[in-house]
Amino acid sequence: MYCTKKINEDYTWIGCGSKKISIFEGMYPVPNGMSYNSYLLKDEKTVLFDTVDKIVGEQFLENLVYELKGKNIDYLVVSHMEPDHCSLIKEMVFRYPEMKIVCNAKTQTMIKQFFGEDYQSKSVLVGEGDALNTGRHTLRFYMAPMVHWPEVMVAYDETDKILFSADAFGVFGSLDGQLFDTQIEVSKWLGEARRYYTNIVGKYGTQVQMLLKKAAALDIKLICPLHGFIWTKCIPYIVEKYNKWSSYDACEKAVMIVYGSVYGHTENAAQILASKLVDKGVNNVVLYDVSMTHLSYIIADAYRCSHIAFVSPTYNNEIFTNMETVIYDMKAHNIQNHKVAFIENGSWAPNSGKKMKELVSQMKNMTVIEPMVTIKSALDEKGLDDIETLTDEIIKSM
Repeated sequence: MYCTKKINEDYTWIGCGSKKISIFEGMYPVPNGMSYNSYLLKDEKTVLFDTVDKIVGEQFLENLVYELKGKNIDYLVVSHMEPDHCSLIKEMVFRYPEMKIVCNAKTQTMIKQFFGEDYQSKSVLVGEGDALNTGRHTLRFYMAPMVHWPEVMVAYDETDKILFSADAFGVFGSLDGQLFDTQIEVSKWLGEARRYYTNIVGKYGTQVQMLLKKAAALDIKLICPLHGFIWTKCIPYIVEKYNKWSSYDACEKAVMIVYGSVYGHTENAAQILASKLVDKGVNNVVLYDVSMTHLSYIIADAYRCSHIAFVSPTYNNEIFTNMETVIYDMKAHNIQNHKVAFIENGSWAPNSGKKMKELVSQMKNMTVIEPMVTIKSALDEKGLDDIETLTDEIIKSM
């Protein structure tokens, strides 16, 4: 049975959400499921904005058929060729053979890569600033390369002041019937919005800044992303967050302590560091066990927190494996502009601190807080004093 929602007089949301989806992109846990947004414009010309992932394709087709009520689709706007949005292009061409595909040249190349057909005769190629008139509405297109694929473009409805933002401004989670930001408590969703941005888009901060500059020149009343809810009253709020995140500036004076531990002694050091920070007035402290917490949550808080403490045992004369993975992932996501501290452990040859420093030094503008604390097997009084000193130095740097 169909499940659609009116956006305004001419636009309808025909997307889908599912709680059964537990892993997004084969990588990111989504405990609250996922939404896949698609939008239908019914004007003199009928326009479909993107399709959905094939895993919710049946529901999408029911929604589409119900809303079309026997009409054809004149245009399919393809903003992003990732399969969670484009998987039904071939199905659309089969069902609506007169339909034109509105895309850019890079998109056309990817269509052929995915489906074996470039649909050249069915394509309407658009470039930066090009317009498409559908009757009452005029759609204008702006390129957004590497936000977060090279072919991405956004569409702006000049009539209704709507920005169709592709993967920008998305959120992890199923909508649960709440389509607009006016229907939710946005602050409760901020963590999943940040985790979505930092892991999906975050590496490409420079390109996001370019898109924000283009958007700043537009009068935007609604932002319709491909995942998550539609932004209305909170547009300035989420744009400010994107500006902050894409500048790689930490949002809060906070300390994230990431630790790995084999038998508990290194965890003990991490817990003591957290306790001493809190005792001395730093209440914004979070701890993550790198063996128990998915990387996506750590990456999200790395964007939030101004300080990161890496606490690791030495393992096979190297960094504890899961900690090494965390640091490599931070580098891959372009984490920068942080103050960092290190605690190492090793029973006969502590070496993880040196190795962690070497990896972190490959990241941009990372300031090391001394001293590095070295533990041999388990904390003793000297190690406790060193953590006390490190605590004071972290606080001074804040």
